[in-house]
Amino acid sequence: GVSLPSRWAIFKTICPNPNLLFRVDVLDKENRYSSSYILDQRKKILGKSLSISYQNPLTIVRGQGQYLIDCDGQKYIDTVNNVAHVGHEHPSVVKAGSTQMGILNTNTRYLNREIVAYAEELLKTLPPELTVIHFVNSGSEANELAMRMAKAYTKQRDMIALEMGYHGNTQGCIDISSYKFNGKGGAGKPAFTEIVPLPDSFRGIYKGENTGSNYASHVQVAIEHIHTQGRGIAGFIAESIVSCGGQIPLPSGYLKEAFQYVRNAGGVCIVDEVQVGFGRVGKHFWGFELHDVVPDIVTMGKPIGNGHPLGAIACTEAVAAAFANGMEFFNTFGGNPVSCAIGAEVLNIIQREQLQQNALHLGDYLTTNFNGMKNEFSILKDVRGEGLFLGLEFNDDNLNPLTETTSFIANKMKDHKILMSVDGPFNNVIKIKPPMCFDKDNADYLLESLRTVLKQIMNK
Repeated sequence: GVSLPSRWAIFKTICPNPNLLFRVDVLDKENRYSSSYILDQRKKILGKSLSISYQNPLTIVRGQGQYLIDCDGQKYIDTVNNVAHVGHEHPSVVKAGSTQMGILNTNTRYLNREIVAYAEELLKTLPPELTVIHFVNSGSEANELAMRMAKAYTKQRDMIALEMGYHGNTQGCIDISSYKFNGKGGAGKPAFTEIVPLPDSFRGIYKGENTGSNYASHVQVAIEHIHTQGRGIAGFIAESIVSCGGQIPLPSGYLKEAFQYVRNAGGVCIVDEVQVGFGRVGKHFWGFELHDVVPDIVTMGKPIGNGHPLGAIACTEAVAAAFANGMEFFNTFGGNPVSCAIGAEVLNIIQREQLQQNALHLGDYLTTNFNGMKNEFSILKDVRGEGLFLGLEFNDDNLNPLTETTSFIANKMKDHKILMSVDGPFNNVIKIKPPMCFDKDNADYLLESLRTVLKQIMNK
């Protein structure tokens, strides 16, 4: 980070090998793993389904707060990684984990204070109807367990999920994720899954305000279709803001009416907070609170452990009791003392550093400025989301998706040392979901850089 890579040749004439002075072993080890070597080895010895961001991949060697640092010492603002919720390698999280790791790490068959203390603090953030916690290792495991619970409670198998939804990488989660089973390599909708239209008020089958009831009616249609097969509904699952669908906020009233249809049919209502929970939406701690509903099950992952493998489920007493049917639930690492110490510290940091308030203020600031850009740059057609979970959709004047242009924008922003990701059904939506320590200076630089890139596109 002392200089730009283009000037390294000059510095090396002065000091060819700085590590002769510092003698840091890890630097010599890193030098044996060039970016080209890592890329070649990935292709040879790792799974062939792994993807890589950017046309020219980055080799990242360090994280710090809202920044990622590459092998050339260049620092990038990370607007992609909602996993590092309170900041990459937050010192307090690292200390909490390393301290507990030096004392005890075991499973839930022994009593220890960490799991109870953490569960108590987590429940304080949730509605009083949700009284029982189960710990797992990831959001995928949380959603898999939520479906098991719904099926145990209802004695039914059929699940209803949203179009373009994504809920994890287990087989059960893929079976309810049309983002996957209708995508490349997918096998299509399984027999026990019903998919309802993505409630997108900008591009979907119903546009504009007051579309919640129209979209929710499709949940009732799905239930009736299940009944015609002689079966009942196990559950309905939705993210409170649909991420892979393009950062789609659910229309007002949608969840409330959908939940009513599901509960009238005896089903369980599940909200997936894996990406949007823990204060990210700003106005509330949980995304579902934007809709004045209380789910039967809430699933959590990604930000819950700030990069440590941790996930959780909160559910009602009735759901928990039905699941406790005599078969033991045991997860070797779920709820271990190290994970619980880390999770508890993440909650402490969110409160201590006022990160939910930061998400609210900076989200409003970014949204206001992005909306201003819509008047300046005609290809920016929609700005949406809540807090630090935002989406920018790019289309031409006929609302045809500008897929290649959006990819170009994300790659050009990398040249400005800002990392961004693209998603949505047509890959024409830029997603903004940075670590929650993202600050006003970062926001201003993001706005300035995006304006520069959009000017370059519009002037072509």
